Amino acid sequence: MTADDVIRAWDKADPTTIHPLRQVSEDAYWESGEAQAAMLATVIPAGSKVMDFGCGDGRVAIPMAALGFEVTAVDASQNMLDRLAGRDPDVTTVQADAGGIAGHLGRRRMDAVYTLAVLIHHSYQDCLHIITKLRAATKLGGILVLDWPTSETPSEADSWIGVTTWSEQQQADACLAIGLEPVDSGLPWGVYRAIKP
Repeated sequence: MTADDVIRAWDKADPTTIHPLRQVSEDAYWESGEAQAAMLATVIPAGSKVMDFGCGDGRVAIPMAALGFEVTAVDASQNMLDRLAGRDPDVTTVQADAGGIAGHLGRRRMDAVYTLAVLIHHSYQDCLHIITKLRAATKLGGILVLDWPTSETPSEADSWIGVTTWSEQQQADACLAIGLEPVDSGLPWGVYRAIKP
């Protein structure tokens, strides 16, 4: 699976297959985004400039903006960004994959970057590429929240909805090379501080 394969699959997927709570109700789906935004707000300083990478239709980006964060919502799918803009046209959206972020940001860096339900669906190589680009978009000392799970039996996703897990050593080596320092947060995702590699 390449990054383009994953993007195409998500773009074509029925919204009810993208997130299990959509099968419960639209309200449950959007409430889960509000809950996740509240969790992110416990580790990202109030008023920060944040990037939601792989924002989809804005399930988390919209409530983050409502909490007072300056959100840049980034997704490779224009369809997803159109759905987000239809729900909240005031959230800044950018169509880009990881390689295109720098072209949109220029020299500007984010206080924080988060990506939820993105990295887990990519190969090791694509995941490292994405994380490296997200780290480069984050100012020194900034926060990155990444869906980057470890496992005692790591494995790569073999489908667009599969889950890639890493060994603790793989992840530690990648953090050292990329410039990430793990932060103890109690959140269900990895939290890291951007440092010099």
